[in-house]
Amino acid sequence: MSFNTFGRVFRFTTWGESHGPAIGAVVDGCPPGLPLGEADIQPFLDARRPGTSRFTTQRREPDEVRILSGVFEGRTTGTPISLMIENVDQRSKDYSEVAKAYRPGHADYAYDAKYGFRDYRGGGRSSARETASRVAAGAVARAVIPEVTITAWVEAIGGDAIDYAKFDAAEIGRNPFFCPDPDAAVRWEALVDEARKAGSSLGAVVAAEATGVPAGWGAPLYAKLDSELAAAVMSINAVKGVEIGDGFDAARLTGEQNADPMRPGEHGPAFLANHAGGIAGGISTGQPVRLRCAFKPTSSILTPVETIDRDGAAAAIMTKGRHDPCVGIRGVPVVEAMLALVLADQKLLHRAQCG
Repeated sequence: MSFNTFGRVFRFTTWGESHGPAIGAVVDGCPPGLPLGEADIQPFLDARRPGTSRFTTQRREPDEVRILSGVFEGRTTGTPISLMIENVDQRSKDYSEVAKAYRPGHADYAYDAKYGFRDYRGGGRSSARETASRVAAGAVARAVIPEVTITAWVEAIGGDAIDYAKFDAAEIGRNPFFCPDPDAAVRWEALVDEARKAGSSLGAVVAAEATGVPAGWGAPLYAKLDSELAAAVMSINAVKGVEIGDGFDAARLTGEQNADPMRPGEHGPAFLANHAGGIAGGISTGQPVRLRCAFKPTSSILTPVETIDRDGAAAAIMTKGRHDPCVGIRGVPVVEAMLALVLADQKLLHRAQCG
C-alpha cells in the first residue's frame, strides 16, 4: 500500500525522488475554467528554490515547472493537471557514506526497515526536495480560492524569536529568512552562519495566517478544518509539531481567558479575540485561520554522529554534500502551499454539501 495522495475532492499526488530525473505532482479535482499558466506557479517555486542565499543549500536547481496536462488555452479543463520539475544539479556521489550507514534523525533506517532497501541519494522521497512538488500543486490550489490571502513567516530560529511588536509584513520578502522583524533577521544572519560554518544545523518555528476564509469551511467530525491542516503540515518533511491558534498555550488559560467573545457586527459577529485560530468545532468562523509549526534541525550535518551500518555494527557518519543549515527557512512557501491545498479542498467540500 502506498500513500502519496492528499485531499478529498481537490486531490494531489506527488512523485519522484531527490536525485531522479524529475519530480512533480498530479492535481485532480480542480474545477474547470480557472485561469492558470506556468507563470502563475513559478513565483511560488522561486520563493522555495535552493541556492538563493548562503543560508540555504547550495544545490543549484532552476525549479522551472512545466504543465503537461489539464490546461488548455490558459484555463483549467477539469481533467488532471500534471506538473513536472526537472532535477538538474544532483551530486549522488556525495552520498557514498550514507549508502553504508544510517544518518541519525533522518529517514534512512526507517525506510530500510520498512522496504528492505532505500534510495540513499539525498534520501529519495524523504528528501525536502519533494516539497517543490507540493509548492507547485499549492499554486494551483490558490486559483481555486482567490478570496483567500495566505502569508507565512519564520517566527524563530534556534530558539531566537521575533518581537511581534516589530512585526512588519512588508519585511517578509526583503530578507532571506522570511522574517517580519528586521532586527531578528540581522541576528539570524550571524546565528545561521555560525551553525553552517560549524557543520551543524538549527531548527525553526514557522507561523502562517489565512485571511478571507469565510465561515463554514470544514466538516465535523472527521474532516475538521484544523485536523486536515494539522495532517497536511505534519506531512512536510522535518515538521515535528503543529499548533492551531493558541495551541499548547491554551492549556494554561482559564475558560473565560480562552473564549473568543462575540458582539453584534455589521456583517455577522464581531470577534474580540482569536484564541481558536479561526476554527471552532472543526469549522471556520470567518476569522483569520492561524497556525504554527516546528521544523527540526536538518539531519544531514558535517559533524560526526554515532550510528550503525546496515549490518548493525557501530559506526560514525558525517554527511557530505549541500544541505540547508536551517531547513525551516525554505519551509515557509511549503507551509503556505499546504494551507492553500487544504483550504481549496474544504471550499469544494463545502460547496458539494451546502451549495
